[in-house]
Amino acid sequence: MAYEHNRDILKKVVKNKEAIRNVSIHRLPDGTMDIKSNLETWNRLLEQFDQIQLWKNGAPGYDGRDPLQPQPSMIFIPAEDTKHIHGTIMVSHGGGFETCTGCEGFNVAEYFNRMGYNTAILTYRLKPYNRLDALEDIKRAMRVLRSMKDELHISDKIAAMGFSAGAMLSANLATHFDYGNSVSDDRIERCSSRPDACVMGYGAFSDVAFPGNFFLNNPFKDPRRAESVFLSPEECLSSDTPPFFIWQTISDDPRNAMQLGWRLTQHGIPFELHCFPEGVHGLALADGNNDLDMNLPHVAHWAELCTEWLGENGI
Repeated sequence: MAYEHNRDILKKVVKNKEAIRNVSIHRLPDGTMDIKSNLETWNRLLEQFDQIQLWKNGAPGYDGRDPLQPQPSMIFIPAEDTKHIHGTIMVSHGGGFETCTGCEGFNVAEYFNRMGYNTAILTYRLKPYNRLDALEDIKRAMRVLRSMKDELHISDKIAAMGFSAGAMLSANLATHFDYGNSVSDDRIERCSSRPDACVMGYGAFSDVAFPGNFFLNNPFKDPRRAESVFLSPEECLSSDTPPFFIWQTISDDPRNAMQLGWRLTQHGIPFELHCFPEGVHGLALADGNNDLDMNLPHVAHWAELCTEWLGENGI
């Protein structure tokens, strides 16, 4: 089956902890984020895999302004059970839309692949590109998966899963999807970008729910800006919005997660919400294999709960 070797490479990457950069080396001596080393690490990991480019002739608006950012792409890892057609989880890393947190991409994808899912690791555009560029990338990735479903031997059921910035991006996809352009000359654009579920790991942040009191690095701080409303998922829900699985730690100001849950309730959209009393931002699987070197067994249950939830929602 296509891309089977990616599964073996992913297992090696996780076993050798190649995607983990301890928090102690995240910053330069002057205190600024070491974005260069972080992106270089991500790119070295990408080079080991066969990737799927999201646009054959390059992404619209991509101009190579940042030599450390390759064209938007996706790594596909097929489920080990090839006798049946399985659902797919598309994983989007965090990093504040500036960097790539490897454990939130590779380690998470490997876990859910072991749970029987096809997984895909998304590389989306970061600053100096903007969040609207990143949204176009994740929408295209969803279309690409559906356009390749026969080749990849996958079902139509695809969940968008993200962490921190990647969770925000996944929620934007879940609230700004479309069902494809049936008259497009590009067969990929004819496919739907709607995810069948959205999983948010410590990314339930909003610029309009509780302005000025959280995630100070968010580049869209002004609640008066139309773009801030557009990028706040609780403001953009509809009857077609897919179900949400949301998990957060208390240190991440869970009011935002609860506010999203309340708005989902108002719209009759199914969701599951977990606010864990311990832990901090950036835990990924919370199993010790993260940049924080934190192993929190109670918080780590989120992955088991999510696996059950995905199954109950037909993914």
